[in-house]
Amino acid sequence: MEHKTLPDNADLGQLRAQAKELRRAHAGGNPAALARVQAVLPDRKPEIPLRDAQLVIAREHGFDGWRDLSAAVVAQQSGGRDLNRWFAVELNNGTWDLIDNGLSEQSPRAEQEQALYAAYASTYHWMLAGTVANHGRGEHLIASVAVATGLLDVAGRHADRCAELIAEHPAAFEDWDRAFCAEALARVASRKGSRDAGQLRAEAQRLAEAVENPEDRRICLERLAVPPW
Repeated sequence: MEHKTLPDNADLGQLRAQAKELRRAHAGGNPAALARVQAVLPDRKPEIPLRDAQLVIAREHGFDGWRDLSAAVVAQQSGGRDLNRWFAVELNNGTWDLIDNGLSEQSPRAEQEQALYAAYASTYHWMLAGTVANHGRGEHLIASVAVATGLLDVAGRHADRCAELIAEHPAAFEDWDRAFCAEALARVASRKGSRDAGQLRAEAQRLAEAVENPEDRRICLERLAVPPW
């Protein structure tokens, strides 16, 4: 396999997008994608998880793994930048990748732990470098990881904190923030079997449908449709 050097303008978001595209192409039977994955992971099944696609991207750039590649990008691009903000964004994006990739109570324990700790770390960095809205979104992220992995008490605590921040600083948040927070509260209530779960889910649906921007509305509605409930 040909090893590549890290480009001068390396961007972890673009590299992550490349990994997602490789995963889709591999699942679709694209010969080039199959060959790339085979060169790194000869025993992989027809559908690979995102972490395997990320490993392939890392190896193609000459690194042992995704973590090493990420560290190299940070080292290259961090000059004069706000590292707290950088880590907040990257940890947030990486955690949502895990959630969107089907994070659940059946996921490997290491993957569950990675998602939870990354969500906490992202929120910590946002508290240092961001706004109250960033903090609230971090609370929602932690709640989303926790409810997906069955940590319902943890999920409830952080969903409640998200709601508290919105109530205390209403002007700081967008309409989609309110929809996402309502989704988290409803999801926790549903998983716990609370009496008001149906009412909370209906409120989350109402807020999602009321989001003004069409793309934001689509994302909120798609999030509501994702299990577990």
